[in-house]
Amino acid sequence: MLDKDCIRMPTFLRIAAITACVLGAAACTDRAADESSKRQVDAAVDQVGKTAAAAGNKAAEMAEIARDKTKAFVTSPEVKQDAIAAKDAIKNLGAATIATTDDAGVTLAVSAALARDPDLSVSRIDVETRNGAVRLTGPAPSEEAKARAGDIAKSVKGVVSVDNALEVKSAG
Repeated sequence: MLDKDCIRMPTFLRIAAITACVLGAAACTDRAADESSKRQVDAAVDQVGKTAAAAGNKAAEMAEIARDKTKAFVTSPEVKQDAIAAKDAIKNLGAATIATTDDAGVTLAVSAALARDPDLSVSRIDVETRNGAVRLTGPAPSEEAKARAGDIAKSVKGVVSVDNALEVKSAG
C-alpha cells in the first residue's frame, strides 16, 4: 500500500514524479517506435535492393535475347538474299551510269566529227546513242553526204553500230 511519506509529499513533487514516470514511459515507447521504424526502413531498403537486382538481371537477360535475335536476323538467308540483291542493283546502277556516260561521250564525239565535215557541218544532224548504237536523223544534202555521215559515225571509238536515218533533201 501507500507509504505515509508518499501521501504527505507536496503536490508539486507528486506532479513532478508523475511527469517523470510519464516521460520515462514515453521515452521507452519512443525508443521502441524508433527501433520498429528502423527495422521497417531496413526491410524496405533490402526489398528495394532485391527488386533492383532482379530488374538488372531481367534487363541483362532481355539484352542477351535481343542480341541473339538480331544476330539470327542478320545472318538469316532472307537478309543475305536482300543484301545480294542490293549489291547487284548497285552494280547494275553503276554499269548503267557508266553506259549513259559512255553514250553521252560517243554522241558528243560523233557530233564533233560530223561538224568537221564541210558538207555535213551546215546540216542539222541529230545524234542519239544508246549502249553504243548510234542513230543519225535529220537532213543530208546528198546521198554521198549521208553515206559519209554513216562512215564518220562508225569510225568513232565506242560506236557499236550506226542506224543512218538521214533524209536526203534536194536543193530545190
